[in-house]
Order: sequence, then structure tokens, then C-alpha cells
Amino acid sequence: MSLELPTPIARYFTADLDPNPQAMADCFSDNATVRDENHVHTGRDEIRQWKADYSKKFTATSTPIATERERGRIVVTCHVEGDFPGSPIDLRYFFRLEGDKIGELEITL
Repeated sequence: MSLELPTPIARYFTADLDPNPQAMADCFSDNATVRDENHVHTGRDEIRQWKADYSKKFTATSTPIATERERGRIVVTCHVEGDFPGSPIDLRYFFRLEGDKIGELEITL
């Protein structure tokens, strides 16, 4: 079964597979924030570096398995597998959209 994701979120998961970190950064608005592993990355430059850094450390595949709305955000639950400690794991991605871009992303257990 395939999930229907809003276009900016679908682009995010496609960019996550792209080795070029700019593809990921382009999914976000200019002043977007990403919260992941107790760090906040603000703006496209920091988001590009976040993608580059985790891609150097680990290889992972995120498969969306559920979606819902919660407090104005779109929540996508993903099954994540890779060469990182604790793999596989299900993570929740909380997206807030700004038009056709992602304005905020928080990744949690």
C-alpha cells in the first residue's frame, strides 16, 4: 500500500535517497528548522550540512508507513533501516509546511 503524501513531503523522502545534500536542502524554506537527535539546524545551509554529516556516518532507508495530522503538523511514521545503532526502528517525522516547502521538521521516536 502506498501513502499519499503532500508534494513537499514526498520530495523530502526522494531527496533523502539522493547523495547530493543540496537536494535535501532544496526541500526546505529559507529559514526552516530541523530538530533531530537533540540538535536544531536552521536555514538551508545548516540543513545541507546536517544531511551531509549523517550521510557520511550512516546509510539508511526511510519507508513511510503511516500518516496523520497532529496540532497543525503532518506526522509521517517511517520504518528506518540502515547501518546505524538500533536499526531497524520506527521514527516519527513531524512536518510543518510553508507553501510548497518544508518550514519545520522534527524527527522523534
